[in-house]
Formats: sequence, structure tokens, C-alpha cells
Amino acid sequence: MNYESVIGLEVHVQLKTKSKIWCSASAEYDEKEPNTCITPTCVGEPGALPKLNDEVLNYAIKAALALGCEINKLSFFDRKNYFYPDSPKNYQITQFFKPYAENGKLKVKTNSGKESEITIERIQIEEDTAKSIHLSTESLLNFNRASMPLLEIITTPCIKNSEEAYAYLTTLKERIKYTKVSDVSMELGSLRCDANVSVRKVGEKKLGTRTETKNLNSFKAVAKAIDYEISRQIEVIENGGRVVQETRLWDEENGVTRTMRSKEDAMDYRYFPEPDLPPVVISDERLERIRKTMPEFSGEKLVRFMREYKIPELEAIPLTNEPELADYFENVVKLTNDPRLSCNWILTEVLRVLKEKNCNIDEFTIREDRLAELINLINDKTISSKIAKEIFEKMIQSDLTPKKIVEKEGLAQITDMKAIEALVDEVIKNNKESVEDLKAGKDRAMKYLMGQAMKLSKGKANPKLVTDLILEKCK
Repeated sequence: MNYESVIGLEVHVQLKTKSKIWCSASAEYDEKEPNTCITPTCVGEPGALPKLNDEVLNYAIKAALALGCEINKLSFFDRKNYFYPDSPKNYQITQFFKPYAENGKLKVKTNSGKESEITIERIQIEEDTAKSIHLSTESLLNFNRASMPLLEIITTPCIKNSEEAYAYLTTLKERIKYTKVSDVSMELGSLRCDANVSVRKVGEKKLGTRTETKNLNSFKAVAKAIDYEISRQIEVIENGGRVVQETRLWDEENGVTRTMRSKEDAMDYRYFPEPDLPPVVISDERLERIRKTMPEFSGEKLVRFMREYKIPELEAIPLTNEPELADYFENVVKLTNDPRLSCNWILTEVLRVLKEKNCNIDEFTIREDRLAELINLINDKTISSKIAKEIFEKMIQSDLTPKKIVEKEGLAQITDMKAIEALVDEVIKNNKESVEDLKAGKDRAMKYLMGQAMKLSKGKANPKLVTDLILEKCK
């Protein structure tokens, strides 16, 4: 308890442009054969010159605005010199001396309800490297990823603990996803995070020696690695040792960090200005044009959903976390004019199926028009809620509309009073003890009689008509 942790995060976000950052090679390389989405620029052939993809700059500005950053009207590209096989030029083009965006502020709220503001020191545009595949006796290189556009988003060392780090990453991902400039998926590799962690005695001003942890494949892994590093560093100091500045890897299986390489004697990267690229000039006109395309973010959408649709906050939060789900909900509401029932169906049945099938709303087979039609059939008393759930399951397996399924399988709700009266009479005749209990004021008896009536009708009887008739006949 005499120590405090100081954490900074470096997040790499891969932009979802159609082509790469410096050339015309396709950025949609995931399903392609190795080393087929490349040009001479990607692999650093002599004489191949880079040219900035204009759309990369537009996307980068949009992301920076989403994170509350100041946009520099003039910025530059630099060379970060180092040798590694996945970077055949022996340098990476990045922004070191003057990045395009700085001084961001991102308000976050932890799961325990604590609010704080995370400072983003800078965002720089840079290129990705090739992918190394390490085998037992050799390493292979796939250059399809080389020269993919990246944003490196670097916080100041202002994060206090793993919970705050988790909240920051969640908020960052959510805001970037709303702009649609990136998939921000750790699974797909379009979002990567490194954690810089140090500890110091409470009250000390000087920062402790930091370590950088890599190989973090989920936000939960980031939080676990931070907690482990904090404990490990405190233990080293308490035992009279010295924390070494180094890069460490997260071992998910064993829940520990392990040494990857020392940074204490690391060579200088020898940054110098990139001679083949002109300065990046961002005009007022471009900035204003991009500002006008900024989306309504989840926080704003949350407030509007609660106000406009009268949805409680706890239900509005999951609806607005993902832009695609928020759009799906609003499209359903336009067709049903029933926010309450639309919300219930999406949060229960739709999200259940998405979780079971491990897919997102864009891949969900029941599109907005079919779900809306199902909800409208409930509201106009054509089917009961119970039957609606059966129809919903059938809709997942086919492309038939709810109306077609109702017609095909004879699932329309029974509203004919003579038919319902015959059902109720039979239930009363066969359950005399429950009828007497109902007359004596026992609520459970009503539920039982209702259940028997619905069972007899195979769930197709109108529940309200059944209820009213039972109460009338059991006075």
C-alpha cells in the first residue's frame, strides 16, 4: 500500500482504407495468398518512392477528433532506423518530431463507476511491417501487411491502475468504431496495445523504471498483465533488487510476464526527417469538412435514446455500445413505432443468438424488416408472445417472413370468442379445485388456470381474452 503505479498505453490502430498508405496495393489482404498484395514500395525495392494515400489522412483526422485531440496544421514524416527482417528498408516511416495530432482528452468511466480523464500525448501516422512466421528451424515473411496504414495513439503516464486502463481501451475502441475508420479488433489485428508500467513510493515525484509489455491479445489480458507487473516490480524493490528497463511478453497460459529483450543498452533509432515525403499540410477547409462527418457517439446516443425512446439507462447502454446495433434498433423502431418491445426483443432474443453463434449484428440473418414484422404481428394480436418466440427460431433457419410462417403452419392467435369460451369451459370443468382457490382469492390459481388454457390451445389463444373470461366465469 506504500506504492503507486504509473501506466501509459501505446495503441496501434490499423485504418480500414481500400489501399495501403504509400501505394496502390490492396489493403484487403486477409484472405489473399502470402506476398500477393504488394508493390515495390511495400518491400522496399530501390527507387520505389512513397506517396501518402489521401484517404489515410482523412481517416487519421477523424480518429483524432473522436479522441479530443488538437490537429496540427503542419506535420512531418520521419525515418525510424533499425534492422529487422520484417522491415526490408531498414527503417519505418513514422512521425516523431512533429505528429499530426496532440493533446487529446478522453473521459472514461470504470466498471466501479469512477470517472477520470486520460490524456493522449500524441497520435502519429505510420506504416505497419510485414508479418513474421517463426517455425522450428526458419522464419517466413508475409509482406501483405507491410505498409498498411497505422495510427499510434500514445497516452501520457497518467493511468493509475488496470481498471482505468481497461476503461480507457474500451472507450477508445468504442469511439474509433463509431467513426468507421477501423475495425478496432484485437482478434483481426487491427488494434494492438502495449502497456508501459512503473511503480514508485507514494509521494515520490520521480517516475520509477518502466517496463513495456507486449503480446496482449485482449483488454482483459492488458488488465491482468498490468496487475502482474505492478506486483512483480514491488516485490523486486522490496527484496532489495532493481527493476530493469526491458520489453516483456505476456504469457496468457501462466498469467505472468516474461523477459523478451533488455532496453537498457538499446541503440538510438537515429530518427531523421523523411526526405521522400513532403510536409503534411491540413487546411481549414479539410478540417471543417471532416468535422461535419463526425458521428453521434455512444454517450450522446445514450442520452437521446433515453429521452426520445423512454428507455432506461441500463437497457440503453448495451444498445448504444456498438454503432451497428444502435442503427439496427432504430431501423426496427421506424417500422414498429414501438421502442419498448423492439428494445426487449433485441436485448433478449437477438443478443442471445449473436452470442450463441459468435457473430455480430451485421451477420445476423434476421434483418430489421423481418424482426419489425414479427413485433407488429404481436401488437396487432395476430400471434401471442409465446408463438412469436417459436416463429423467431424458425426465422433464423429460413428466409421466410413471419407472416408466411404463420400462414404456412397455422399459428395465428385464436381470438374467436366462441372458441375461447369452449377452451375456458373445458379448463374450468377439469380443474374444479383451482377454480375454488381462485374464488378464495389465491393468485396462484389464476396462473395455473391460464397455463392450462394456453396448453390446451397450444399457445394460440389470446391471453387477455382467456384471462377476462376465466375471471368472469369464476366470480
